[in-house]
Amino acid sequence: MKYPKEYLDEIKTRLKVSTVVSKSVVLKKKGKEFVGLSPFKNEKTPSFTVNDEKEFYHCFATAEHGNIFDFIMKMQNLKFGESVKYLANLAGMQPYQFSKLDQEREQKFKEYLSVYSQYVNFYHEELLKNENYAYVRDYLKKRSLNIDQVRKFKIGYVEKNSRIYEKLKQKFNEQILFETGLFYLDDKKKIYIERFKGRLIFPINNILGQPIALGGRIIENKDYLAKYINSPETTFFKKGSNLYNLDFARKLSNKLDHIYLVEGYMDVIGLSKNGIENVVANLGTSLTDQQILILNQFFGDIIICFDGDESGYKAAVRAAENSIKELKPEKQISFLFLPDKEDPDSFVNKNGKNYFIDFTKNNKISIHQFIFSHYKKQTENNPSSLAVFEKKLRSIVNTIKDNFIKKYVLEYFLEKISELTPYSNQNKKTFYIKKTKSLELTKKYYNESQFITSMELKEFSLIYLIISNLKLFQANIHLIENIKLFTKVNKQIFETIISELKTGILVNTETLNLDPELLKKIYKFAPIKHILKNKPNDDHIILELLEDISRDLINFDLELRIQELESKFSKDLSEVTFNQLKELKKKQNIN
Repeated sequence: MKYPKEYLDEIKTRLKVSTVVSKSVVLKKKGKEFVGLSPFKNEKTPSFTVNDEKEFYHCFATAEHGNIFDFIMKMQNLKFGESVKYLANLAGMQPYQFSKLDQEREQKFKEYLSVYSQYVNFYHEELLKNENYAYVRDYLKKRSLNIDQVRKFKIGYVEKNSRIYEKLKQKFNEQILFETGLFYLDDKKKIYIERFKGRLIFPINNILGQPIALGGRIIENKDYLAKYINSPETTFFKKGSNLYNLDFARKLSNKLDHIYLVEGYMDVIGLSKNGIENVVANLGTSLTDQQILILNQFFGDIIICFDGDESGYKAAVRAAENSIKELKPEKQISFLFLPDKEDPDSFVNKNGKNYFIDFTKNNKISIHQFIFSHYKKQTENNPSSLAVFEKKLRSIVNTIKDNFIKKYVLEYFLEKISELTPYSNQNKKTFYIKKTKSLELTKKYYNESQFITSMELKEFSLIYLIISNLKLFQANIHLIENIKLFTKVNKQIFETIISELKTGILVNTETLNLDPELLKKIYKFAPIKHILKNKPNDDHIILELLEDISRDLINFDLELRIQELESKFSKDLSEVTFNQLKELKKKQNIN
């Protein structure tokens, strides 16, 4: 049986091609595309491209071409159905079952979508064209909304005495109309009544752009009515798993790395009208883990910007505690607080796009800074209060799923607490080992490491291993003196060490007189330090590690020489060059 098109489309929409491919191929951004070495053929010049906008990959070396399902089938030797299950899991979706119940559910979903589509289209057209709706259009003008925003967001207005239920009843049964949440049963009159009567309606679309729910706003000042209401949860609509305007905003993720998360529909529309399109809203509930996971699929930085009043601040605190669980090393969550009594809609309308963007740059704070600042305000300068403060922060840290982030956020909190109690640590060398702010350190470490080649890392490991075992290598100088290094600075350090070891005088890191900044870099980035942490201090193991590193360096040297000879052979086609090339490749295979 075939998977429903909607199910497959949702997987493709939730997962960028680059997200899936990058798990197997190292990709680099080049314009609108990503490029990398072909996974289907050994090559030295990248011929493999990925285009997220067009949702395909293409290999110029082999002519392989396709979407994410094709890629997984090729790379993992899976059948189509197996690739769908794998990708659905990666996208955070439930596996599709081919039972009779699922077929019935699929048919219901099609009817559900059809009801919403007809409902939204009808009231949207009425708002645009019906002469009786002039007062509604006047209200929109007062809110600085013009026809362009009404069309773009397909805003409608539900009249108080509508008879659309009778029209829809001719095409759909009562049960499906009731299950959409658009109508509710008046028990006394035994008739179905429109939930959104007398309200502007804002269609809430799924990730594919299909309306699955509504938000409604009154336009009259009536205290006994809620200003905003949303569709109730249905079989096909869960508030905590959807975001308003995500269907449009996600398309911008190829151009922008950040997304604004606001509270209301009007905030989204107001920002959009002013040229800030990368914005979504949660749907009248606390921010959920699922909503953060969805945004993380598309954006690297989520900027949460709620109203600048007390309720907006409280919502931000709840959002921070919920969303910090999903923080990841390559992702950021920030908070932006507007002046008191301002919301994103009013603030951007008053000040414009450029001011809003500059305000963001100058005022957004990271999630861990916000959480610390919030609970610090509630803390008194006494042991009991500080103990409660630290306990609360530790409990928040323990909810973080990623162990690396958990470690650095805890470190940040503990360092900040130590600044509040400077005298409690005066007899200790340090309160904590690291000195810099934790998450900034993680980012700095990542940025620095991007410019270090794999060969440099091998050389760092060699130098680290020798410096950590100077006595052993002084007694076995013959094992290291002929090793060849390739980067100029590392080569100079290595030669200095060899020269000192050959004197026969007992040496240590101080007497080696090496540049402390270079040593610091080696200690920071040498991958072998993580291996040595988990190994017993045994000479035999140290020498085995040396052999592994030495073999890698020899192979690198062979690879360089082979490349030179290949280039030479392509020009001179000499038999001598060919034989030299053949000999080197033999050595490479043996090594």
